[in-house]
Amino acid sequence: MRAKDALGKYGEDVAARHLIEQGIVVLERNWRCPAGEIDIVGRDGQVLVICEVKTRRGVGYGSPLEAVTPRKVARLRRLAAQWLVEAKVHPTSVRFDVVGVLQSGSGAALVEHVRGVSA
Repeated sequence: MRAKDALGKYGEDVAARHLIEQGIVVLERNWRCPAGEIDIVGRDGQVLVICEVKTRRGVGYGSPLEAVTPRKVARLRRLAAQWLVEAKVHPTSVRFDVVGVLQSGSGAALVEHVRGVSA
């Protein structure tokens, strides 16, 4: 596995654990279609949560959250619409979250969870 892929998997594992600790039920991970991928699909009560995970080893290129641009959020919205069609799910509301994971050289990773991001 390439180092970048391993870092991404690590971050998604950390993010999934964090979301579960926050009471979110993880429904699906790494859902893919020709247009792209959704890292985590979850449910927070009656709210469907579409979650983007960004992981970094350091902040030399900015924080993990800074990597989620308005363009990325717009793409995530399109992917969410496709997921809803394929899953045949009709939630009362959908929320877009971002989880940033900063891998520490030693010790636990720093996790930042932003709920309800918009483009």
